[in-house]
Amino acid sequence: MRYMLLIYGDESQMASMSEEEMGGVMDAYNKFTVDFEASGKMIGGEALLPTPTATVVQVQDGKTITTDGPFAETKEALGGYYAIDAADLDEAIAWAAKIPGAQSGSIEVRPIMEFE
Repeated sequence: MRYMLLIYGDESQMASMSEEEMGGVMDAYNKFTVDFEASGKMIGGEALLPTPTATVVQVQDGKTITTDGPFAETKEALGGYYAIDAADLDEAIAWAAKIPGAQSGSIEVRPIMEFE
């Protein structure tokens, strides 16, 4: 079954890190990604730019409306994701627990809907 591993964290923590601290975080993610890819379970994954770079799109009364930034204010923001082809939820959770962001934020494990 396919799952999304959604990485949430406090963007203010990342913004206040020194270059050395950020390098350590990136090294941990790079190592995780190499190991995950080597497992053959990884479908894909990407990091996202911070929420102030986001644009929210809504359609109201047939008109497209765009606004800057995230839709809702929240302490933890979506910072990236991995997609996994796991045997079951337990395997997806085991991989989610290895994502470096699980140490300081949270990882949401969500099944991907399968269409026939």
